[in-house]
Amino acid sequence: MLTAERRQFILETLRRDGKVLSSQLSADLHVSEDTIRRDLRDLADSGLLQRVHGGALPKSPTAYSYTTRQNQAPQAKEAVAKAAAKLIQPKQVVILDSGTTTFLVAQHLPPDLEATIITNSPPIATVLSNYAHIDVLVLGGRLNKELRVAVGAATIEALQMFRADLCLLGIAGLHPELGITVYDLEEAHVKRAMVARAAEVAALASSEKLGTAAPYVIGQIGELTHLVTEATVDPRILAPYQAAGLTIVQNS
Repeated sequence: MLTAERRQFILETLRRDGKVLSSQLSADLHVSEDTIRRDLRDLADSGLLQRVHGGALPKSPTAYSYTTRQNQAPQAKEAVAKAAAKLIQPKQVVILDSGTTTFLVAQHLPPDLEATIITNSPPIATVLSNYAHIDVLVLGGRLNKELRVAVGAATIEALQMFRADLCLLGIAGLHPELGITVYDLEEAHVKRAMVARAAEVAALASSEKLGTAAPYVIGQIGELTHLVTEATVDPRILAPYQAAGLTIVQNS
């Protein structure tokens, strides 16, 4: 089998099964595991999959740049944001993470909502400033200009002062086995601190992020209490998350 044919087989198996194992591919294709590892490395370098220990997972389609992400799956993000906004109850203390979907959440809050919202996102803070009854707490830190978010030790230290009722978490990928992932290491550290400071944690994930992975792990899916996604997602895709104990929230 030619190299191109072998790699096409790997990608087709990944699309069908949601993951590939090096040992199984080696047996199926009658080549060494070293050959399979080279294939997976080259496919990962081309942005076609995410390598993990023992194999590979689908790569999250989420772009790194905030500006680019604003134009990705806008209708799906709108649906997720509307559903997530309904999770916030009056008088709650809420951590609203950075991201393009969470930015839309800020735009869909009830105009008379009374709450305290903590965020490390300057764009979100600007939107929240228009709500008369929301107390906005902005986390400091180093501004990652491409992501438009505050990160670093100062951001994590500031989070230690809070015990939030709810955290609405922006993510790049969510996989039943690998867990919650993003593309930036510093952002992963901040998000991990957010998860630790909230009684309930909802991951906001449009369908294309489900079953995918990015390089940096925030935590396992058991650290979430809710998964917010579109109403059109196939129940079979959601089944592993429900089995892990997550409450599935979808916009009706």
